[in-house]
Amino acid sequence: MRQWAPASGPDGPAAWARAGEALGGMVRRLGERGFETGVLEALHPLVPAASWSVYRTGRQCRPTLFMSASHGIPDTTRNCWWAYLSGPYLHDRSWGHGADTVDAAPVTQLCHILGRELGGEHQARVYEAHGMEERVSIVQHEADQALFAVNFYRHRHQRPFTDAQIGIFGEMAPALLELARKHIALSARPLASAPALRERLLQMHAGFTARELDVCVRLLQGMTQEGIARDLDLGVPTVKTYRNRAFGRLGIHFRNELFALALEARVPH
Repeated sequence: MRQWAPASGPDGPAAWARAGEALGGMVRRLGERGFETGVLEALHPLVPAASWSVYRTGRQCRPTLFMSASHGIPDTTRNCWWAYLSGPYLHDRSWGHGADTVDAAPVTQLCHILGRELGGEHQARVYEAHGMEERVSIVQHEADQALFAVNFYRHRHQRPFTDAQIGIFGEMAPALLELARKHIALSARPLASAPALRERLLQMHAGFTARELDVCVRLLQGMTQEGIARDLDLGVPTVKTYRNRAFGRLGIHFRNELFALALEARVPH
């Protein structure tokens, strides 16, 4: 795993021209439905990623997938996100400096990691299960141990990123970060919203009570039982009761089984 600080900009007029053309295409799509796929298409000649994602995560915040897309392959990015939330995100140590710092000043870093460096369920459930081999990211470590990350993934059918491609990503990353934030502000439509998840759960079992749905939605959004209790103004034992009742309806016992069932339910996007 490599981590370094963002550079000031592309080196040389040719790099500036290529990067400027790509960024121009992204700016034109800001706030529009085609932004997610347009970013991958615009960057592909420079950084040939097959998928990308933008999310906020952390143990003290509600993990949120803001946008994701694939290029040239079936899009499994939402399934990948849910696999990440089913357990690996709670133990993700791939972000380095700032990840465990409380109330520190925001830190922006670039990261490059291979799937095999992750190991365990993170490698198995998220990377191997979805054909991903490599990630380059720009991440901002925020307060309360949260982080905001823009990630580009190389998949199994692709050649490894070259040093030049990683360098270009590093040069463009600060602009990509700001474009992602601006698009989120303009569109204000994070994936896996509560209404969509409630609909998904009701497809799985029509007999859920309102509180059971409240708890299960938050489990699917990656919240801990303690976080759900604070969010719903309930005691942790009460949250566990609603969870156990909901799991009993589905015939399951563990959070990862809930994610697996939710992935099988089909809800219009």
